[in-house]
Amino acid sequence: MRHKPDKLAELAQQYEKAGFISGIQILSTQDAAYHRTCLEAAEAAVGQSMHYLNKVHTVMPSAYEIATHPRLLDVVERLIGPDIMLYNATFIIKEPRGTAFVSWHQDLTYWGFDGADQVSAWVALSPANAISGCMEMLPGSHKTGIQPHTTAEDVDNILLQSQKLSGLDTAEAQLCELAPGEASLHHGWTIHASQPNHSADRRIGLNIQFIRPSMRQIKAVVDTAMLVRGTDAYGHFAPDHPATEWEPEIAARRLAASSTKYQAIAGRQNRDEAAQP
Repeated sequence: MRHKPDKLAELAQQYEKAGFISGIQILSTQDAAYHRTCLEAAEAAVGQSMHYLNKVHTVMPSAYEIATHPRLLDVVERLIGPDIMLYNATFIIKEPRGTAFVSWHQDLTYWGFDGADQVSAWVALSPANAISGCMEMLPGSHKTGIQPHTTAEDVDNILLQSQKLSGLDTAEAQLCELAPGEASLHHGWTIHASQPNHSADRRIGLNIQFIRPSMRQIKAVVDTAMLVRGTDAYGHFAPDHPATEWEPEIAARRLAASSTKYQAIAGRQNRDEAAQP
């Protein structure tokens, strides 16, 4: 069942005001369980966690199916327009009773885009709540634009460079608790974080980045993305190709290559003149 137009309009209004929306039903509970099974079978096949590997939709049909689900794309279209490119999809996994966390940060600070026509989706495949370390958002923080981050080396910080914002007043932060199959979506300037997973289960989510085709990459000569709805009248990105079957040996090599390339691009802060929302 697709979202009704009035519901999409309501979600868009909430997103414009707060910089995020949460609790959006994308998958059924049964479908979420199926996709978790696909993920964990893939991990068993390659002998490692799929945590924080990039462009998983190009090697895992299950990840591609989630990232291009019509219910998800309907919401994204309402937020950034009818022409949608899938830039990246990454499983973010916190193991049970672990110490991994995500510091307060903004996504777009490091991705190298020349604008802010972007939205991040996070689709839960296991319960994401206060105990398991769900995301927390600062409402309205997307309206302030880019903020200066500092980097560090913290083995427990999931972020690539342990980047963080300091001196924040987080008293108004809101938890984005999700049941399996539900999603949250947030703007690239929305300040957010998450705490460690103190539960007995893995906290699993597929993090998906959508952009308008008009966006440009300013930190690399060539970058890639996949048109998933509408048209691309710009050609700023070389094409990624969707996964059609799961081939463990090929997948492992491709994921290693795509993750290395992504980290080379995201390995330093955007230029000071990066566009504001």
